Amino acid sequence: MNRWRPIPASCVLFVLAACGQEAPRALGTLEWDRITLPSPAAERIVGIEVREGQRVHGGDLLLQLEPTLNESQLAAAAAQARQSSAALAELKAGPRVEELARARATLAAAEAEAVDARAQFNRVEPLGRQGVVAAADVDAARAAADNADAQARAAREALRELENGSRAEDVAQGEAAAQAAQAQAGAQRVLLGKLTLAAPRDGQIDSIPYKLGDQAPVGAPLVVMLAGAAPFARVYVPERLRAGVHVGDAATVHVDGSATAWPGTVRMIRSDPTFTPYYALTGQDADRLSYLAEIQLTAAANALPAGVPLWAEFRR
Repeated sequence: MNRWRPIPASCVLFVLAACGQEAPRALGTLEWDRITLPSPAAERIVGIEVREGQRVHGGDLLLQLEPTLNESQLAAAAAQARQSSAALAELKAGPRVEELARARATLAAAEAEAVDARAQFNRVEPLGRQGVVAAADVDAARAAADNADAQARAAREALRELENGSRAEDVAQGEAAAQAAQAQAGAQRVLLGKLTLAAPRDGQIDSIPYKLGDQAPVGAPLVVMLAGAAPFARVYVPERLRAGVHVGDAATVHVDGSATAWPGTVRMIRSDPTFTPYYALTGQDADRLSYLAEIQLTAAANALPAGVPLWAEFRR
């Protein structure tokens, strides 16, 4: 007796439809936080202390640039700073005792010459009125007396200037010049320190574009690091899933070539949509917008390489 009963056609269609529908996925790639160490100066590479793929700790020496030119520039800047500081100290100290004594002596000599010239004019002027002396001689004696008086006044003001000391404006300018020179020396000192490239944090050396002896231009990447304790998944969330995905949500990441399902947590999701990239175009998603998101994996995934394709599911 045949106990099998025919299955209704409606049930078959329901099962086939259910099997044909896949759970919504977010496609993307596996990434690490990248740190690029640019060249601070166009100097020759004289030492490379690491290799690509090597794990390093924060503070480890990575690469050394030629420091000779910057050492000379630092020495010149330091000398300029010392000169400016000495000039400022001289302004604040005021004139020396010897300078004051010389100014007083100059004033005394000028005043004596002024007295002598005025006396000579006083002797010549009556004779000029009497016609004994020519008018030109009287005019010359008057000019000599006036010139001697002016010289005495100039010497007197010069002495007063020394006695009053430096003006506040001159001291302020000296202080500004000294600070500028010190800042320049500090900048050269910082630049010299940057010629020794050290790891800013723990990570792995991803690439060293230039080799020993190369001279990279300013700003060129000398070392690229993969930093962090674990990688993250950069995925594109389809529009129909966006409303249910939030920062802090749990997710499961499936990496191509790995049978392990890696747990993770959504650490970022963009609020502005973007067009789905070509590698995430599947079925009906091809004409929809997607939202860039990042899923932080746990430390157990620290051996996974960057750039591997993956897909993620979000737990509800």
